[in-house]
Amino acid sequence: MEITDKVLEVLRAQGEPLNAGKIAELGGLDRKEVDKAMTRLKKEGRIVSPKRCYWTPA
Repeated sequence: MEITDKVLEVLRAQGEPLNAGKIAELGGLDRKEVDKAMTRLKKEGRIVSPKRCYWTPA
């Protein structure tokens, strides 16, 4: 499973907007890897930001 899939899985499981630090904490992932994955997900349009610095699946 790719890191992007893990990030999306954590976001879907929580059901609320999360910031990168919380995603890393809940998923047991490295923060830098989460940041890279989120950048890719943003470019692909797979996550959206309902408020500054918080993300949710598109």
